[in-house]
Amino acid sequence: MKPLNLTQTARELRKNSTDAERLLWKHLKAKQLNSLKFRRQEQIGRFIADFVCFEKSLIVEADGGQHVQEAEKDKERTAWLNTQGFTVLRFWNNEILSNVEGVVDLIRIHCQESPSPPPSPTRGEGVDDQKATL
Repeated sequence: MKPLNLTQTARELRKNSTDAERLLWKHLKAKQLNSLKFRRQEQIGRFIADFVCFEKSLIVEADGGQHVQEAEKDKERTAWLNTQGFTVLRFWNNEILSNVEGVVDLIRIHCQESPSPPPSPTRGEGVDDQKATL
């Protein structure tokens, strides 16, 4: 079995973004949110995060219907990301599409409330996965 090339996979995900991902990216790109730099479809370990802000150790995931069946995988993935010092906020695609301003406000509030971590190769234990609700 051929090993996954995550760099190529991330490029393809950027080219084939969902409507929800494209809409959210319009609000996160170019340091529009609190002057914070977000990256999209970024490789972190063996995973690809939809959006990540390294300055705030924040990952934002746009979840489609397939995530209902993949809840256990998502839980394991989030647990690993937490051990790397990241907080994971998850939003359903329909939440993003129907209320992008509310989603962006929740991300903004989280960024304001969480201090930037000190630079360090090991960031220690993370916090629990959070399904953001509007």
